[in-house]
Amino acid sequence: MPRFHTDKTLEHAERIMLVSAHFANSHTGSSETRERAFQAACTEAAELVRATGGELVCQHTVKRDKAHPALLVGTGKAEELAQLVRQNDIELVVFNHELSPTQERNLERALQCRVLDRVGLILAIFAQRAQSQEGRLQVELAQLTHLAGRLVRGYGHLQSQKGGIGLKGPGETQLETDRRLIQTKITALRRQLAQVKKQRETRRKARQSGRMKTFAIVGYTNAGKSTLFNRLTKADVLAKDQLFATLDTTARKLYLAPEHSIILTDTVGFVQNLPHKLVAAFSATLEETALADVLLHVVDAADPEHERKIEDVNNVLAEIHADHLPQILLYNKIDLLPEAEQNAGCLRNHNGQITAVRLSATQAQGLDDLRQALLETLTA
Repeated sequence: MPRFHTDKTLEHAERIMLVSAHFANSHTGSSETRERAFQAACTEAAELVRATGGELVCQHTVKRDKAHPALLVGTGKAEELAQLVRQNDIELVVFNHELSPTQERNLERALQCRVLDRVGLILAIFAQRAQSQEGRLQVELAQLTHLAGRLVRGYGHLQSQKGGIGLKGPGETQLETDRRLIQTKITALRRQLAQVKKQRETRRKARQSGRMKTFAIVGYTNAGKSTLFNRLTKADVLAKDQLFATLDTTARKLYLAPEHSIILTDTVGFVQNLPHKLVAAFSATLEETALADVLLHVVDAADPEHERKIEDVNNVLAEIHADHLPQILLYNKIDLLPEAEQNAGCLRNHNGQITAVRLSATQAQGLDDLRQALLETLTA
């Protein structure tokens, strides 16, 4: 079954239904905390769906004690979803969970339409957004790795696919669904990425030979990292109000004062429960973060869930062994806060060291404070 499509452009926005399941035995904390976390996860999933360019026709939530081993949501609920698919002419059902190959196959048979899980959805966005050679190679490797465990035959209802979200990528011929060929291609991609990594290491050594320290901008996706990067370096990195607008790492020299300059890098954003296979596939890009001297952790101060997202980012940083690096919190988007809370400036600890900066990248508020923080950190 052709699971991925090449560069064919969608003729229309795919009609999508989003399904989120709330499993009582998979959460801790009070019922109010669990419900708030679940609603936040549903909102983020809807934003991810919209980021693909598809049309989010409807959302459906399911509450169960635990996941059904074969269908995730159970047989009765699967029949209900199948009816909604028919009634709303749904072309793609996205589950805000990581599905096993068996669950994905059974759901496609039950719903009689394409199914994507959370990993496939994020990969679809990455496939649309990757611009650099390394980014495209990493996306293709992640897609093929995800596909390798999902090869099945006999999907008669899906064999005449004309493309769609999650189908852009490594190819669409029947031969490409052969496990041996996919493993061969995975090996070739890893070899290409190893070569690209060597080239990047050479460029990094050239940068480091000038003894300039590297400050890496990290943070939750859509926190304003690229907007801030553009403000500081006058670069033209894509900056949009959407998830995963930027995938490729960009580095620029930033002048702070006479004889004091740094290398500033902009990196891919993180999300809650970033799939491990994506962390592995993007290890080369994330390596730029792990090898930085200081991390600038951008936070959307106007987001009610920003504390939880700080924790999510720190979890990913721990996965890539970057949690030991010095970190400055940058509370961005203060212009969206109530007027009394829009004060820009530096926050210091009891030793007088700057630990955080309040700013607005879009309104250019607090940028001088940020430069001061960078300079103090550089010369400390």
